[in-house]
Amino acid sequence: MFSPGMHMDTDRLISQDSAENSMVELVQITPKLLAQDQAVKNGVEIPEELLAYTPENYRIGANDALFITVWDHPELTIPGGQQQPSSANARVVRDDGTLFYPFIGNVHVAGKTLEELREIIANRLARYIEQPQVDVNVIEYNSQKIYFSGAFVNSGFQPVNAQRLTLLEAVGQAQIDPETADLSNLQLIRDGVTYRLDYDRLTSTPSRIGDIYLKPGDKLHMGLNDARKILVMGEVPQPGAMPYRTSRMTLSEVLGTVGGPSPISASGREVYVIRGMDNLENEKATVFQLNAKSPSAFILANRFEMEPQDVVFVGAAGVTRWNRFISQLLPTATILYTGARTGDEVGGN
Repeated sequence: MFSPGMHMDTDRLISQDSAENSMVELVQITPKLLAQDQAVKNGVEIPEELLAYTPENYRIGANDALFITVWDHPELTIPGGQQQPSSANARVVRDDGTLFYPFIGNVHVAGKTLEELREIIANRLARYIEQPQVDVNVIEYNSQKIYFSGAFVNSGFQPVNAQRLTLLEAVGQAQIDPETADLSNLQLIRDGVTYRLDYDRLTSTPSRIGDIYLKPGDKLHMGLNDARKILVMGEVPQPGAMPYRTSRMTLSEVLGTVGGPSPISASGREVYVIRGMDNLENEKATVFQLNAKSPSAFILANRFEMEPQDVVFVGAAGVTRWNRFISQLLPTATILYTGARTGDEVGGN
């Protein structure tokens, strides 16, 4: 027989032939476990295809507004007169990718760089003007966009211009909403492929995230934390559901937020983190146990990183044996977690 206040032999618990124990795998939180977990997380790499992309020179597209200068020929450059602003003399690319220019007629410009269009116009004007000096600039970028959704202050889209844009620059311009963002879940959707990036970890540890350039048509989605919670229950002053914001929330931060284990009723040995509860039909849940009476407990709790949908349970002193504890805890945690998530969804609607 076991009770949470006694020493638990992990091998013996796992080997017991009971319905309750077949639902879980008990793991002690130890320095070795934390070192292995940290090594795995530090080894997370950015997909090579994202790092391999290098932006090319800007290519003109439909609805871009061009300002075409032909030196010494103001009748071609500013046909509306000097008093008109540059925008009034802009040449807007039609939806079919063409524009009209005096003397040379319709020109297909979509997909061409500014230098390529400059050469085309100069070569065609040479039939009418001796050695024409032509310059082409984009004064309104309307054809190519980067899209933002999720927990950004400035969601929507941003036009792509001739300047190379990195992922970090784009996120900075869109501005993360710290209250609603799940920083561990930044998604970059490119050419139908979704790349998931742990933005928090990649920006707080050495990484090459600054080498990622965005491509026209890319979509950036910062995950919301409204559906990703950490549920805290048991012998704590303030049980409930906490939003999951970053990949570096630790067990000590969670316990500190809810007031810590109750000094009157909590068992110091019975601090559990239950992981994988939302997939019990297919896999075992993992129950991590922290011996909070150990001198090293604070260090271990401060290094144990939480994951979305984790359940933290602080047991009462002198509770029942392990099998009964598990059979009562898992259904209760499932009900409370589902209720918290449903409440958030109703409130959001």
